[in-house]
Amino acid sequence: MAVVSGNYGPGVPGRFEITATDSASAARAGVLQTAHGVVETPVFMPVGTQATVKCLEPRDLTELGAQVILGNTYHLIIRPGIEVIEACGGLHRFMGWDGPILTDSGGFQVFSLSGLRKISDDGVTFQSHVDGKRLFLGPIEAMAAQRGLGSDIAMCFDECSPYPCTSQSACQAVDKTISWAALCAEQERAPGQLVFGIVQGGEYRELRERCARELVAIGFNGYAVGGVSVGEPEPVLLQGIDDGVRLLPLERPRYVMGLGDMWQIIEAVARGVDMFDCVMPTRHARNGSAFTATGYYPVKAGAYKVDTRPVEEGCSCYCCRNVSRAYVRHLLNVGEILGVRLLTIHNVHRYLEVMREMRAAISGGSFAEWRWECATRLRVNE
Repeated sequence: MAVVSGNYGPGVPGRFEITATDSASAARAGVLQTAHGVVETPVFMPVGTQATVKCLEPRDLTELGAQVILGNTYHLIIRPGIEVIEACGGLHRFMGWDGPILTDSGGFQVFSLSGLRKISDDGVTFQSHVDGKRLFLGPIEAMAAQRGLGSDIAMCFDECSPYPCTSQSACQAVDKTISWAALCAEQERAPGQLVFGIVQGGEYRELRERCARELVAIGFNGYAVGGVSVGEPEPVLLQGIDDGVRLLPLERPRYVMGLGDMWQIIEAVARGVDMFDCVMPTRHARNGSAFTATGYYPVKAGAYKVDTRPVEEGCSCYCCRNVSRAYVRHLLNVGEILGVRLLTIHNVHRYLEVMREMRAAISGGSFAEWRWECATRLRVNE
């Protein structure tokens, strides 16, 4: 089965082709064309908030098979400033990465920096978490910044509701998200830049469905489900994804923002989601934990002091091919940055490997069996 996005021709940014589907679920494999290359979906995007995926060089990301990475507009406005990045040739050249980049508009910081911001109908006034200076960010400003960054995919500016929240506050956030999205759609873009709308609505089905309908009516290159993985229990999270994607067009890529639990990613793919990002693989590495095919464990623990096995047996990443758990544990416990780097290489590899396996399972007609096998491994070992 193949579904092509709109009337985009071959090689034109925005073309999205579904190359395979699963007969027992909504899972699909696809190809998204961007200005800096093709992205095969389902895809996990390592997070490079401040123009770097922590501890990794662009060369590492290429060798690991990363297809697209994420940058954050709010943080790049704060440091080093959009004008600096523009003067250096745009975000790709600035950070030495020639693959696709997606930029978050700063809407998540409306949630994560709730103590340092004030929301109005026009946008959000932040007090910088770095030096206390005031920064106003609205839909016009967020799109201008992303145009300056030159990202391949720019996200609409939105309001991400916390969990829990009242239906009234969620409704107000949806109202702003829709009106801001309409303004975002009108703004000038960087050459070849795609724009994704973001479905909000908290835990309220009718709000998510209204938001999805309104965004589709405006028309975007792709659509994201925001406001999930913000502290809610898993059943609420999965229901939010269901409610968010139900009314989105099949021929556009779908992205769940900030989702990093491996099992939840698999379940989101089964619901028709194509794109994901999260800081979990890099953050867990900095905290001394390794992801494996059966979950994660603390490499820093004393149990691994003289363990000569690789971080994950059978893994083909550089870390596992060359050093032992004992060595990585030693580096972590004496504060050597190489320990974090090795563990980051492994964790990012593990996430990207899961996505490779998932694409192959969908294309090969075995996604249902693969999903069940992952459920057995990941859920039993929680």
